[in-house]
Amino acid sequence: MQGMWSDALTDGGGLELTTPTNAPLSIDVAETPEKRIQRLISENPAIIFSRPSCCMCHVMRQLLASLGVHPTVIELDDGEMDDARQALRAHGSVSGDGAPAIFIGGAYVGGLDSLMKLHLSGGLVPKLKEVGAAWL
Repeated sequence: MQGMWSDALTDGGGLELTTPTNAPLSIDVAETPEKRIQRLISENPAIIFSRPSCCMCHVMRQLLASLGVHPTVIELDDGEMDDARQALRAHGSVSGDGAPAIFIGGAYVGGLDSLMKLHLSGGLVPKLKEVGAAWL
């Protein structure tokens, strides 16, 4: 399993989703999108905010899977991505269009280019190990 796909930012009536480890991922409908994003980032060692059918998102997930990492993946439609982008910019995390955006250990890594640079420099695996997302 690659991760969890969801429209986790909508107020969809108290959804309870699961992460790849089958831990519950609760959605509080009273929670603002900004608070929900911050909570999801802090609760997951590796989380990707993605768009459906995004080739860069797919490559990002494949790279992490090849390292034995199965991040939580939140797929957002255009409206949800706008909400996410605003919330993340307010947090000082994201520049650019916002998808894909990966957070490791609660810290914004960036998009696919940033993830690849981190991997090629030898920093990705240690960072994933440090936050408990990889056991290589």
